[in-house]
Amino acid sequence: MASLRDIKTRINSTTKTKKITKAMQMVSAAKLNRAQEKAKGFFPYTEKIREVVAGIASGNTEASHPMLQSRPVKKTGYVVITSDRGLAGAYNASLVRELLTTLNKRHKSPDEYSIIVIGRIGRDLLKRRNMPIIQELIGLSDQVEFSDVKNLTSTTVDMFQDELFDELYLWYNHFVSPITQEVTEKKVLPLTDLADGSSAQSEYIYEPSAEAILEQLLPQYAESVIYGALLDAKASEFGARMTAMSAATDNAGALIDSLTLSYNRARQAAITQEITEIVGGAAALE
Repeated sequence: MASLRDIKTRINSTTKTKKITKAMQMVSAAKLNRAQEKAKGFFPYTEKIREVVAGIASGNTEASHPMLQSRPVKKTGYVVITSDRGLAGAYNASLVRELLTTLNKRHKSPDEYSIIVIGRIGRDLLKRRNMPIIQELIGLSDQVEFSDVKNLTSTTVDMFQDELFDELYLWYNHFVSPITQEVTEKKVLPLTDLADGSSAQSEYIYEPSAEAILEQLLPQYAESVIYGALLDAKASEFGARMTAMSAATDNAGALIDSLTLSYNRARQAAITQEITEIVGGAAALE
């Protein structure tokens, strides 16, 4: 049985841990609110570009672009968004696990796909499994700006246009609620799902031409989809970390209660033992 000093030491250390996890929970909650606001603020921009691009693509039969056309798939690209830090529950592990399961089912060899990974945790997990990582980005700030990922997004779009891969998928955790994040796969390229925007074709006059507008807007739209998924993933990360720290705080509180009860019982037993020894000593002197 542990001594009173050992139990007291555990109570003190657990109390300090509880203070840390509680502080991390509150910080994550604040960051979550900012991340949600940022993701919601960026959404109208992406939708407007999509509307214009869809209007051009559906309303101008002569307008075409390689990013709108499917081609035989020889190689597939995957953009995988994870976090740079842990303590977020199963946020990273569940994403990587489902990704690996999908890759094994969809491809016969690592030569059939390439991975572009965002986040140190995902980078390390995939490297340990010798996955074909062709580009990585780590050390992003909690409130990520588009300029922070501009080089990666533009390079990724250029790789598709240069036919280094023939289709591109996004893998990230979609934010549902602070306690729920859904592993999500979204096809980014080629852009074959823009038929809904035909209503936009009568609202614009294109100068100098529809083809020139597509040449400018399509890469921007693809880049904005990647950035929007990153903002969504950041909100999911903070939600997962807030939930994990809340559970850790609750567990620490329960452990403190249990240790306090054990401490009181051990202290009572020690006092009883001392009284018994005193009474026994007094009886021996009579």
